[in-house]
Amino acid sequence: MLDGARQILMEQFSEDAELLAELRAYLETHGCVKSTVIPGKESEAGKFQDYFAYSEAILAIPSHRALALFRGRNEGLLQLALVLDSAPDDKAGTPHPCEARIARRFGIVDQGRPADRWLAETVRWSWRIKVSLHLELELMSALRERAEAEAIRVFGANLHDLLLAAPAGKHATIGLDPGLRTGVKVAVVDATGKLLDTATIYPHEPRRDWDGSLHTLALLARRHQVDLISIGNGTASRETDRLAADLIRQQPDLRLSKVVVSEAGASVYSASEYASREFPELDVSLRGAVSIARAWRLPQSAGTQGSAAPR
Repeated sequence: MLDGARQILMEQFSEDAELLAELRAYLETHGCVKSTVIPGKESEAGKFQDYFAYSEAILAIPSHRALALFRGRNEGLLQLALVLDSAPDDKAGTPHPCEARIARRFGIVDQGRPADRWLAETVRWSWRIKVSLHLELELMSALRERAEAEAIRVFGANLHDLLLAAPAGKHATIGLDPGLRTGVKVAVVDATGKLLDTATIYPHEPRRDWDGSLHTLALLARRHQVDLISIGNGTASRETDRLAADLIRQQPDLRLSKVVVSEAGASVYSASEYASREFPELDVSLRGAVSIARAWRLPQSAGTQGSAAPR
């Protein structure tokens, strides 16, 4: 009968929402994650050597360490436990702070009565068998979620910077948006992507101003110390690529390289509100050339003086 009564009380203690909230807050403030190596796994767990005898406040653990701890546990090399920053000494009779909170919540006080010791033991069992395990699982899961969210945030920030960086390196670049009747739109940007100059040339049908186009590109390249020509892969891309190759051949002292890049997104950008705010006085077609100049993506075809990849 007493065992049944104990089970009923333990169930009541472990399902009290206000009590659980108080205990959870206390563990978050005073809890530490303790890590130890599983006996016999020392040599196999060499990469987790820093965590063989490790302890840190649960709220202070950075995401990369938390994920390393969980990885070690998942690989069967580390044991993790949530402990208090100052564990009570059972031999000295120091009451466990969480057990004391359970007893206080339900008015359990040792008054020397026959049942007081039994009630205190019930509180101890409630904490150690039911409540502590439940809260440890909950807080460790929350730690893992925070660590994973932070890792994703850091990864996203790094990826954002990587995607905005220039894969071909930092180059002053001439962007060529190929066209036939309407001409080839030209935009010059510096190594940071800042627009420096624009022009329109007509090397193809119907004007066929090949030499004039080469002259304009050479002037722009010298004026702005350009070393890369970025060519969109749209209509007349092959003809414009030949124009760039001719410029590289005729002007070897400029040490130019050329790349053909995807025009995907250039037309969307050129007509976007963002492009309108950035270049309010620039023609839509020239904004497309700016986007191509800024693309700096790994080339579909490339050549230095007509043959090698960009420097």
